[in-house]
Amino acid sequence: MNKKDGFLTCLCRYYDLYLMLVPALIYVVVFHLLPMIGILIAFKDYNMFAVPGSPFRSILESPWAGFKYFQQVFSRKEFLNAFANTLIISVYKIIFIFPLPIIFAIFLNEVRSNRFQKGLQLIVYLPHFLSWVVIYGIFVSFLSSTGIINTILGALGMNQVSFLMDSSKFRGILVISDAWKEIGWSSIIYFSAIAGMDQECFDAADVDGATRLQKIWYITVPSLLPTIVLMLIIRIGNIMNAGFDQIFVFYNPTVYDVADIIGTYVYRMGLGKLEFSTGTAVGLFNSVISMTLVLTSNFVARRLTGKGIW
Repeated sequence: MNKKDGFLTCLCRYYDLYLMLVPALIYVVVFHLLPMIGILIAFKDYNMFAVPGSPFRSILESPWAGFKYFQQVFSRKEFLNAFANTLIISVYKIIFIFPLPIIFAIFLNEVRSNRFQKGLQLIVYLPHFLSWVVIYGIFVSFLSSTGIINTILGALGMNQVSFLMDSSKFRGILVISDAWKEIGWSSIIYFSAIAGMDQECFDAADVDGATRLQKIWYITVPSLLPTIVLMLIIRIGNIMNAGFDQIFVFYNPTVYDVADIIGTYVYRMGLGKLEFSTGTAVGLFNSVISMTLVLTSNFVARRLTGKGIW
């Protein structure tokens, strides 16, 4: 039996399972493969009215422009600033946020009261299900000029602080709000990894008289290392995505110099100013960098730890 016959045999035998794949395949084709035609816009003088009523044909009929828009983008000070902000904000989030779900999962696992543990998990998970608009409203009630914090500062005779319009503080607010929203949800995968650990290792450590911290350091952390490496590779691969939804809601023109990232820049150029070719060129550049980072980080991880995504 050749490979083709083997596939046909499996297809006939498990046709019901293959049918379950059809909706997912349709989704991938419609929302991921067909839109790839839009990449051509970055290399063309795109005219959305070139073929009335047919956006796809308009892309094909628009004249080629080569790397014209890439050259324009790389010469713009606004793009270079957005690129730098994207890297800085993403690195801040990796340094200050990435370890927190790991620490939270490890130490909450040591809590012996199931009621307290479940209650705390529920409280910490809840912000993930709130939209950034709602979270922005919560932070505004605390940090605005008439918010709780400034009201307290005024009552104490101290100067008020423009938290949301101060460039020196805005990135810190982004990191704090993102941490508050996602720590609980991000810790789920680490809780699952801890739950799957071999309990005999912990029993043997108890027999040897190991303390809780020793068990965490010599058993829990090494067992979590493959999961940590996997999540770090994924996070590094998304380093060019500094959080469009969050920043788009939080930022304002007074903090563009420290908050404008590639995602918001593409939005303002592509939809705000209708510079579709420019926005597509920036987006394509962003995607290529992200793919390169995923491949590089996975290669380095396999070299150093022997484990990676593939």
